[in-house]
Amino acid sequence: MSSLALRDLSVTFGGVRALEGVSLEVAEGTLTGLIGPNGAGKTTLLDACTGYVAARGEVYLGDRRLDNLAPYRRARAGLVRTFQSLDLFDDLTVAENVATGMPGETNRRWWHQLRRMPSADIPVLHDLLGSLGLDGVADLLPGAVSQGQRALVALARALIARPDVLLLDEPAAGLDTHESEELGRRLRGVCERGTTVLLVEHDMGLVLGNCDHVHVLDGGKQLASGTPAEVRSDPAVLAAYLGEGSPS
Repeated sequence: MSSLALRDLSVTFGGVRALEGVSLEVAEGTLTGLIGPNGAGKTTLLDACTGYVAARGEVYLGDRRLDNLAPYRRARAGLVRTFQSLDLFDDLTVAENVATGMPGETNRRWWHQLRRMPSADIPVLHDLLGSLGLDGVADLLPGAVSQGQRALVALARALIARPDVLLLDEPAAGLDTHESEELGRRLRGVCERGTTVLLVEHDMGLVLGNCDHVHVLDGGKQLASGTPAEVRSDPAVLAAYLGEGSPS
């Protein structure tokens, strides 16, 4: 069973077709990449999946159809996303930033706990921070940690809601090579712990070096799909996006 399936997804802004009949599947437990040149429709596809733009077509999480639901109901069903801007709260600690990702009553309960005890005494929060290598900076403010760690804080904030499928929108933006490699290792760990990930990213080393499967968009249409090796050698992809200097 596919963890996430899109059927004939289309989005139009005025007379501009931002997505045109895109159908793709993201298999359960995989790290799947979504790439394409600027303006290809990658973020629009995430917006359409999560209900932030009006779209035609069908969105399934497992066997449940979501495209008739509001964004917050899709998130509660298990489909969670991040945005291109990290937008961390600079006056909250790393642990407090992560705790803001919890919904409803759980969020309020954690806030009361964080006022009375260190984050290490809240097992779920401590375990998540530890899995991403953030346990040592849990009580620091975001301004005191590296850009790579800030990206992992944003990842943890999305993961704390325990999504079935996580949609990531350019999480490696602004990271250096070492930080990007570390992010790739952490994302593999996220999938190994049971969360399916769809990764929108321009960092080809991150995508081709870590993803199980890759989908390529160009001009709002699906151009190619396959393993990283298949996509890397696809003439249409080379012409539209990767170029002859793509990573080996």
